[in-house]
Amino acid sequence: MRNVRKKSPVLKKSSVHKSVSALAPVKVAATPDISAEQTEAQTSVASAAEIQQSLRSALEKSVVESRAVFTKAKIATDETVSAFEVSFAAAKDSALAIHAKAFEALRVNADAGFDFLKAASAVKSLPDLATLQTEFARKQFETITSQTKDFGALAQKAVADAVEPIKDRVAKSFRIAV
Repeated sequence: MRNVRKKSPVLKKSSVHKSVSALAPVKVAATPDISAEQTEAQTSVASAAEIQQSLRSALEKSVVESRAVFTKAKIATDETVSAFEVSFAAAKDSALAIHAKAFEALRVNADAGFDFLKAASAVKSLPDLATLQTEFARKQFETITSQTKDFGALAQKAVADAVEPIKDRVAKSFRIAV
C-alpha cells in the first residue's frame, strides 16, 4: 500500500489580501468597543480574583479551625483513654483485693470448721456437744456477718475507684462542651 497525501486547499494571495483589507475598517471602528470590553473584562478579572482570594482565605481559616478542633478532640480522646486505663487498673487491683479477701475468709472459715470438729471429737457428753455446736454457730454467724460487711465495703470502694476517673472525665467533657 502506498501512502496517499491529500492536498490542502491553497488560498490565492489575492483572496487573502481582499479578506484582510475588508476587515481593516471594521477593526478601527470596533476599537472603542474593545476597550470598553477590555475594561469590563479587567473588572470581571479583578472581581474574580477578589472572589478567589476570599474563598482561599475562608478555606485557610476553616483549615486552621479544623486543626484546632481536631487537636482538642485528640487531647480529649487521649484523656478519656487515660481515664479508662486508670479505671481498669483500679478495677483489676480491687478484684485482686476481693479475691485475696475471699481466700482469707475461706481459710478462716475452714480453720474454724476444723477446730470445731477437733473440739467435737473430744466432747464426753451430748449436752457438751450441743453447747459446743451452739457456740460454734454463733461465732460463725458473727464471722460471716463481719466478712460480708468487709466484702460490701471492699466492693463499694472498688466500684468508686473504678468509676471515679471516668466520672471525672465525663464531667470535664460536659464542662468543655457547654
